[in-house]
Amino acid sequence: MTTSSTTIAIADDPRWAAVVARDPRADGQFVYAVKTTGIYCRPSSLARLPKPQNVLFFDTAEQAQAAGYRPSKRAAKDQSDLAAQHAVTVAAACRQIEAAEEVPALNDLASTAGLSSFHFHRVFKAATGLTPKGYAAAHRARKVRERLADGGSVTEALYDAGFNSNSRFYAAADNVLGMKPADYRAAGQNNDIRFAVGQCSLGAILVAQSDRGVCAILLGDDPHLLVCDLQDRFRQANLLGADQAFEQLVAKVVGFIEAPALGLDLPLDVRGTAFQARVWQALREIPVGSTASYAEIAQRIGAPKAFRAVAQACGANHLAVAIPCHRVVRSDGDLSGYRWGVERKRELLERESQPSCVK
Repeated sequence: MTTSSTTIAIADDPRWAAVVARDPRADGQFVYAVKTTGIYCRPSSLARLPKPQNVLFFDTAEQAQAAGYRPSKRAAKDQSDLAAQHAVTVAAACRQIEAAEEVPALNDLASTAGLSSFHFHRVFKAATGLTPKGYAAAHRARKVRERLADGGSVTEALYDAGFNSNSRFYAAADNVLGMKPADYRAAGQNNDIRFAVGQCSLGAILVAQSDRGVCAILLGDDPHLLVCDLQDRFRQANLLGADQAFEQLVAKVVGFIEAPALGLDLPLDVRGTAFQARVWQALREIPVGSTASYAEIAQRIGAPKAFRAVAQACGANHLAVAIPCHRVVRSDGDLSGYRWGVERKRELLERESQPSCVK
């Protein structure tokens, strides 16, 4: 938070000049609060100008509210209008990124939006949960996956997605696809996936592992449906029945489910979008015996408005308990949904809340 306490300091502050000019270009960069009224406004507000000695500056509206100030009626409407304006601006920037052959520079995107680079970067990340560069990378990854899935050649896919050289694409391919491009094009045909199905107190459990690490932990009532789920995810991979050594890994996962205090430390093969990966990493940082709301996870990954997208990322998780999406609840404490059933979620949380599990 940035404040000024003297008339001279306020008068010399360029932010005060923006307030006097009611400059809309300063909106989103700071707000000003009035000590005598207890309200705050954005710089372009048409409210009557206060005396400089009664003004405090805050970097964000949230900081002003935390200091006890409330939005003026105009500010409340301004915030609503600004949010709508930002949504349009970010949507246009996304279209610009998607239509460009080369990833646009941040300065060019900001200039088109009529914002400073710093402010545009903050607005874009708040709306999408990704930086402009991260969004561009995720878009290129999606184009590559779609092109390969349609049967296109690797060369066609990489150039269509905006990679201007083979070397750049292959350097990024492992993160983009989770496997070699030719293998992805063949739906994992050249990949060996070992798996085993067992039973635990929560029902049937399937554990699968690629060369990179554990790629699936599935829970359910019907073992056959779990195998079908695995086959759908790795359509043409070589699915291999587990040997005795692999079954020890399954036993380790089951042991954690039955006794969470044991902990679970496994190499994981995590495959998802850039945003999903950020959410899943935040979930892994929730301690055993604790929970967090979808809104809190959105805050932790720097995308406070993306709580619905956080919920979708939780639903897309294929690694039950290893990526503990069961520890995410609604803001009111309600358990909400769970890919493998709310009752399993409740049981997992009850086990983790036992004194032996909480450190």
